[in-house]
Amino acid sequence: MPSDLLSIADLDDASLLHLVEVAGRYRAGLADRPLAGLSVALLFEKPSLRTKVSFDIGVHQLGGHAVYLGKDEVGLNTREPARDVAHVLERWCCAIVARVFDHSTLRDLADAASVPVVNALSDLEHPCQALADLATVQQRFGRLEGVTVAFVGDGNNVARSLAMACAGVGAAFRIASPPAFALERAWVDAVNARYGVKGPRVEEFDDPAQAVAGADVVYTDVWTSMGQEAESAERRKAFAGFQVDDRLLDRAAPGVVLLHDMPAHYGEEVPLGMLDSPRSAAFDQAENRLHAQKAVLRLLVVVE
Repeated sequence: MPSDLLSIADLDDASLLHLVEVAGRYRAGLADRPLAGLSVALLFEKPSLRTKVSFDIGVHQLGGHAVYLGKDEVGLNTREPARDVAHVLERWCCAIVARVFDHSTLRDLADAASVPVVNALSDLEHPCQALADLATVQQRFGRLEGVTVAFVGDGNNVARSLAMACAGVGAAFRIASPPAFALERAWVDAVNARYGVKGPRVEEFDDPAQAVAGADVVYTDVWTSMGQEAESAERRKAFAGFQVDDRLLDRAAPGVVLLHDMPAHYGEEVPLGMLDSPRSAAFDQAENRLHAQKAVLRLLVVVE
């Protein structure tokens, strides 16, 4: 059992599958209260819709109390060092959920805190999103092993966590990105190491049509993430031809499922209305953030 969830790599294969299974039980109506009488700190440097609301409601449904702390209320590493914040919050809270700009802030919190720290998004990874993604694939296909996932877009925090999660459950992972925005070689090597010698390998493309050919799942994300707004014009130019539309999905397997972690930048990575398509599971995916994160809190806080 991991003491924190900063990276998908913190979870072994059995833990990944266990979390997906428990998320499915919560989606099906499991109503336990393992956090009764406990409080969880939600420490957010970045704005959020899905992450904030799903963690707040999830803690409440588990019987606990969520305390939201925005950027200006704490001032991580500006008004007060992350280490001191962790030492204070651990006196009151059973876990710290942190959404930060810099992954090193998460490490500082986790190194100092005696309670679990959960990565609710950093510049490096988004493990809670990847768990919701796996739960959505399981929901749609009834399995994870052998499913082919094609990611079209930036090799960003979402892509990193998703690639590592696919390796942990035996799903094949492909990615199509412009060369300047591909996954880092060290990350691809780490994912391939998790697949092992008998597993598939990460497949990398610079042509989205090749990446999605025959894929069961096509996943896309924004071309410009929070904090990269100054690069938006450059990125729109680099990602021209990487939009996921119906014509691209037609190249995938029959019954293909479209995933997007949202928010969407309509007119860029997807056309307007694409997430309302019958082939889209984006809103199921958003709902599954709640169930997956409840499973995470249960795993980290409750001894099972």
